[in-house]
Amino acid sequence: MTEQGNKGQKRQEIKMHNRKILEITGVMNVESFDVEEFLLETELGFLAIRGQNLHMKHLSLEQGLVAIEGLVYSLTYLDGNNASKSKGLFGKIFK
Repeated sequence: MTEQGNKGQKRQEIKMHNRKILEITGVMNVESFDVEEFLLETELGFLAIRGQNLHMKHLSLEQGLVAIEGLVYSLTYLDGNNASKSKGLFGKIFK
């Protein structure tokens, strides 16, 4: 893929294979993770990934790439509207 005409533009790609492998680009930081929830800081905002038996398969913050394995239930971008409705760790972070 080329980035012609996209200079300065934020970019992110999310690929999911059979709800079991998730590859995400544009990741700047992994805020927290456990077997049920990942919280990633991406170029497009905070991304919450919820599921079962989640674990990190690959991490390269230099390349902005994270790969997660496990059964994925949901992907949610957390902004001002969603943050007040979130529970647990997400609710504490976004008070």
